Amino acid sequence: MGGAPFTVDENFPETRKHSHAFYHGRGEFIPEDEPFEINTRSDKASNIAFMNFYPFNDIETISPRPMLFIMGEKAHSRPFSEDAYAKAAEPKEMYIVKNAGHFDLYDKPDFIPVEKLTEFFRSNF
Repeated sequence: MGGAPFTVDENFPETRKHSHAFYHGRGEFIPEDEPFEINTRSDKASNIAFMNFYPFNDIETISPRPMLFIMGEKAHSRPFSEDAYAKAAEPKEMYIVKNAGHFDLYDKPDFIPVEKLTEFFRSNF
């Protein structure tokens, strides 16, 4: 069910190409002793639990704890972050990483806003 594609070509949407580049490239880890191919797909049982979980249902109840939302400027997931931010109570802050996509924030040091994270945690905790 779902998951990153095992192969991509020029006809795939950019999101799928980026997913493939991370999960079957720079983010892939296959232990030498694994007898089967590891993938990013989930099984039907875990999909049911995932589909019944909506993380924004009670987001406003997190307040008054500070929340920092970090998203890539070009992230396909940006609408989800914007929706969560809109629903969250104060105090909250949105930080947009210029030119970054969704997967860039996983492992590309030039995109990970370490200074912003340091500032946020030092001033809030």
